[in-house]
Amino acid sequence: MIRRSAFIALLLAAAGVQAQQEGSQEAGKPPTLAPPEAQQPAAPPAVPPAAGQTTTPPVSPELTPQPTPQAAPQAPAPQVEIIDRVVGKGMEASVGNKVKVHYTGWFHKPLAAKQRGRKFDSSLDAGRDPIEFQLGAGRVIKGWEQGVAGMKVGGKRTLIIPSALAYGKRGAGSGSIPPDADLIFDVELLDVK
Repeated sequence: MIRRSAFIALLLAAAGVQAQQEGSQEAGKPPTLAPPEAQQPAAPPAVPPAAGQTTTPPVSPELTPQPTPQAAPQAPAPQVEIIDRVVGKGMEASVGNKVKVHYTGWFHKPLAAKQRGRKFDSSLDAGRDPIEFQLGAGRVIKGWEQGVAGMKVGGKRTLIIPSALAYGKRGAGSGSIPPDADLIFDVELLDVK
């Protein structure tokens, strides 16, 4: 109760000083303060604490350091984890090139053997052909764009792709890839044009 009374008295005193300063500035005069010995104390005299109680001295709000508002820390942008299994010796794939790749895709399960869950697609399945696409044209998921760039013909990579760089919240394939699914692909670069 004493703390609240002291705090309220400090606020009222500060408001009075501010109003006095604004009033004198409006009249075209610089603010004047009374000499320290003529100023009245902002808070009533402290009452000694009762036995067994402790008190915290009141602090003027003007003297209390205010926390600086800071922007919420941004989460790092998701990135593809690239593991080179075989480094190729041919031409390097770069943005704008047309590339031809074989691939197999699984759901990423970090605790499973080789981190692979159920297989959902593969160009190596019977009757399937390698896929061709222009790198950087946005025709494949972002994780492939990032993961295939820099490969050389004959190279093999494993790409661990977070959902934000795969199919995200929408999923794909009429439910065969659910929303927010992290994926893992084994990719072999066959040709670069």
